[in-house]
Amino acid sequence: MADRLTPEQRSWNMSRIRGKNTKPELLVRSLLHAKGYRYRLHGASRGIKLPGNPDLVFAGRRKVIFVNGCFWHFHDCKVGQHAPKANAEFWETKRARTRDRDASQRRQLENDGWEVLTVWECELKDMSAVEKQLELFLTAG
Repeated sequence: MADRLTPEQRSWNMSRIRGKNTKPELLVRSLLHAKGYRYRLHGASRGIKLPGNPDLVFAGRRKVIFVNGCFWHFHDCKVGQHAPKANAEFWETKRARTRDRDASQRRQLENDGWEVLTVWECELKDMSAVEKQLELFLTAG
C-alpha cells in the first residue's frame, strides 16, 4: 500500500491539527459577533482559568460554549463514529479518554454554576439551526 504514512509522517500531520481558532470555531465566533454578542476566548474569565478551556466564555451570563470536532470528541454522528483502521486500539483509547475528560469538565463547570453548550462540527452544515440554538442558549435564564 503506497498511500500508507510512516509514523513520522503521521506524527507530523497530527501535530498540524489545531485546538484553537479552528474553522468551525471561527464560524461560530463570527456569527455571534455579528449578532452583537461579546465574549472571551479559550477558557479565560476575569483571570480565572475554567475547566476544559471553553472556546467562548460569556462571563456576565455564566455561560460557556465548546465548538467540538466530531471525530476528535467521539460525537454520535457518522464522522464521530468512524473508527480508524490503522492503530485502531490507540485511537479508540485516545478518543474515549477525550470523551470522558469532556464529560468531567462539563460536570465541573456546571457544579461551579456555569451553563454549558456544545456545538458540534456536523451541526454547522445548517447555520440557521445553529443560530437559533445559540440564541436560545444565550437568552435563556
